[in-house]
Amino acid sequence: MEEKLIERLESAVARLEALSLRSGGVAVSGGDDSAATDPSIVAFDDFIGTCFGRVSSAAEKIGGQVLEVTRILEQALNVQKELLIKIKQTRKPDLAGLAEFLKPLNEVVMKANAMTEGRRSDFFNHLKAAADSLAALFWIAYTGKECGMSMPIAHVEESWQMAEFYCNKILVQYKSKDPNHVEWAKALKDLYLPGLRDYVKSHYPLGPVWSTTGKATASAPSKAPAPSAPAPPPPPPASFFSSESSQPSSSKPKEGMAAVFQEISSGKSVTAGLKKVTNDMKAKNRSDRTGIVAVAAKEGRAGAPSFSKAGPPKLELQMGRKWAVENQIGKKNLVIDDCDAKQSVYIFGCKDSVLHIQGKVNNITIDKCTKMGVVFTDVVAACEIVNCNGVEVQCQGSAPTISVDNTGGCQLYLSKDSLGASITTAKSSEINVLVPGAEPGGDLVEHALPQQFIHVFKDGQFETTPVSHSGG
Repeated sequence: MEEKLIERLESAVARLEALSLRSGGVAVSGGDDSAATDPSIVAFDDFIGTCFGRVSSAAEKIGGQVLEVTRILEQALNVQKELLIKIKQTRKPDLAGLAEFLKPLNEVVMKANAMTEGRRSDFFNHLKAAADSLAALFWIAYTGKECGMSMPIAHVEESWQMAEFYCNKILVQYKSKDPNHVEWAKALKDLYLPGLRDYVKSHYPLGPVWSTTGKATASAPSKAPAPSAPAPPPPPPASFFSSESSQPSSSKPKEGMAAVFQEISSGKSVTAGLKKVTNDMKAKNRSDRTGIVAVAAKEGRAGAPSFSKAGPPKLELQMGRKWAVENQIGKKNLVIDDCDAKQSVYIFGCKDSVLHIQGKVNNITIDKCTKMGVVFTDVVAACEIVNCNGVEVQCQGSAPTISVDNTGGCQLYLSKDSLGASITTAKSSEINVLVPGAEPGGDLVEHALPQQFIHVFKDGQFETTPVSHSGG
């Protein structure tokens, strides 16, 4: 017992010495001791010591790949500290300079992602949770509303959702087996929520504050052209030297509603160009208005393409992880064929359309769709149907979980391999499940899931049974 305690103390001292040497090297290389002693940097050290210490302690008890990926996580946090110090000594870079500035952090993240590739190990969920969580550290890349990122606090929260899926798997798998794994998963979550989120909220709610007097960030060096054929310099952007941009904004003619209000406020007679409406021009006195809509007008209106008021139609792969299918109306031939088990599919706001998912995906979510049909092969986690009306979903392979929430009218077609699926319903009605018949190639057998229940209080608790109807 004493030997183990001594070993743990020695390892803790070794880590503290490594951290002190690393932080000392950063201060010297930066050439500015004040940056390393800035309150935000000191608070980041406290955040690492308080929140990461729990993760590291649990990882040492587990050992193996969990300890290895935890050390990569520690390395990423130390790299972020170095970048925070450099930010206080460096002017805000351009896009190319920012990519070069974040290169050390990218390299650590790639090292963590490499551990999740290849043959799946017994600790795959641990590796994925740690690797996916590192995306939260890129809040440091936020440069303003035009950069396309969420605000730093929101970015940390959204990035953690990527890792939380695997973190919850660890909690379920080791809940009654090994408390060290449970502690590691809980500590990892506390590291980001509330740990990193509260730190960013306290010191960088609007993003990192770059120096106004420091040195400029060097962009990545480009390859020099051959001496025999030097490349001409690129032309400047047309917008910088266009005739339009050289004109003051006040001299440009206004458009849209601005032109209307300018005309009204000019003092001129705004009704000078209007025609006088005589009695024979009024709709009630016109003989050519019968109130009957022509057939040609109906057909022309029906043939026009339909678009959702919520936004333009979308079918795209976002960040290599999530297929977004949104606002599709009247499209019967939507297909996703280039997918894998690491990707999810999110279907939103579609109407009167059919989507075929050809391949295994991690998760499928159908949200706020009407008269939508979805046909998929295999799903790893679950198929979720939320806030829909009159949808049909067919599983041709396997699906461990199917959930239906706040939906009216849902037809589920299960294959022979998906009969063991767990179907969860809540606040839904008219749910029918069609399964293969007893004979091969026979008709499907339809089963209606109950939507009314009877609750009876017996022996100190309520007993719930579905309502059954019998015909006379």
